[in-house]
Amino acid sequence: MARQGSITKASGVLRLAHPTISAQIHGLETALGEKLFVRQGRGLELTDFGRVVVRYADEIFSLGQELIDVSRGHATRQRRLVVGVSDVLAKSIVHRILQPAFLLADKMRVICRESRSTQAFMAELAGHTIDVVLSDAPAGPGTSVKAFSHPLGECGTSWFAAPSLARSLRRGFPRSLDRAHVLLPNADSTFRRALDEWFESQALHPEIVAELDDAALVAVLGERGLGAFAAPDVIEAEIRHRYRVEVIGRTPRVRQRFFAISIERKIKHPGVVAICESARDQLFA
Repeated sequence: MARQGSITKASGVLRLAHPTISAQIHGLETALGEKLFVRQGRGLELTDFGRVVVRYADEIFSLGQELIDVSRGHATRQRRLVVGVSDVLAKSIVHRILQPAFLLADKMRVICRESRSTQAFMAELAGHTIDVVLSDAPAGPGTSVKAFSHPLGECGTSWFAAPSLARSLRRGFPRSLDRAHVLLPNADSTFRRALDEWFESQALHPEIVAELDDAALVAVLGERGLGAFAAPDVIEAEIRHRYRVEVIGRTPRVRQRFFAISIERKIKHPGVVAICESARDQLFA
């Protein structure tokens, strides 16, 4: 139901009658004391609480399958590293941060979950269904969960554009960004606020073509020539290669900071220890 978006579609997939699914949803909402869905046009959309329930359900089903596999001798129990990822982070830098966990001698299964805000993961941190959250900002002081923000490091910012656009914007950078088409993160992101402050300090007034949560989508649109975009300078080479864009300039004053947020003051999970140490000693060194 959560994946189909409507009871009619879920009915076809599950081969259950429409009233049966409706009754089960109503029963679960009554038992939990919270709404799981809200109507959106002709379909249904998960509430924030509903999204948390889906994550718990996925975890339960996954553990159940592991139990069956272990009982049949098909698998051994792997240690898990469940990571919440703020979707404002570029996928390339998330990959670089997580890579040490895949290289540990003790085999580990890494499970990533994505959400727009770090706050959306706080309940799961408190419930120990997520081990760590990767974010570009520390946990807010107003959060109801006592969490600790472990700095991973920081870096400057590089600006990119498709080759045809890069040629014109490279000349006279950063003044060339004035009135230029740009693709930016949404206004509520930490990175966007840093960019806006820098634009103001340089008296630049770019034309914002799009504001997006997904850093990967920003790069894809940039590759199509729709505007210049900014990304962490530590993944400059990877972005150039993956999206076939060129660097038009660098702004080291626009700093991007990265944090691993956990409910532990002293990190104990070996996967989290590995990604924190590698980020500090290598990626952002």
